[in-house]
Amino acid sequence: MVQPVPLPEKDLSDGDLVRQCQRGNPNRFRLLYRRHQHKVRSTLFQLCGASSLDDLVQETFLRAWKGLPKLRSPEYFNTWLYRIAWNVASDKRREYAKTADLQSKLNPDPPSPAPDLMNLHYRDLVQRGLEELSFEHRSVLVLHDLEDLPQKQVAQVLGIPVGTVKSRLFHARASMRQYLEQQGVTL
Repeated sequence: MVQPVPLPEKDLSDGDLVRQCQRGNPNRFRLLYRRHQHKVRSTLFQLCGASSLDDLVQETFLRAWKGLPKLRSPEYFNTWLYRIAWNVASDKRREYAKTADLQSKLNPDPPSPAPDLMNLHYRDLVQRGLEELSFEHRSVLVLHDLEDLPQKQVAQVLGIPVGTVKSRLFHARASMRQYLEQQGVTL
């Protein structure tokens, strides 16, 4: 009997790797991490900014590792992982809101921020524009336009109808365009 030749790691789908992890091969999770870490990091940066970015990425993959045995559709690992990243970002924003509220009560006169030279860069201008959007609009814009997820997958990640994704995307783009024009950027 001829033994099947194993596929090279790069040719294995995410679903194959997940199934191998679920069967007791934890080393395959390293490959999933390597494949997806940059997109997860980028998504979390766009949603939450640079502060504690490493912790957020680590939390996302820790939740994925813990939840992997329960994942019923390994083919949808990518969508599932984005959903985890979105949940981590949502948790961080709630935590930040509570902390900011407490700090504003304890210190009514916040210190003025020191000038940050990085804000002169266009990328930072876009990041500030994203921060002006509601979290719902920012999430749709980041996942669809910056992470190149199709609208249907964005809907799955966020747990909303595709029509809502389209509507939020339209309004998010209009708001971002208006913000950038107000900052002197011509489109």
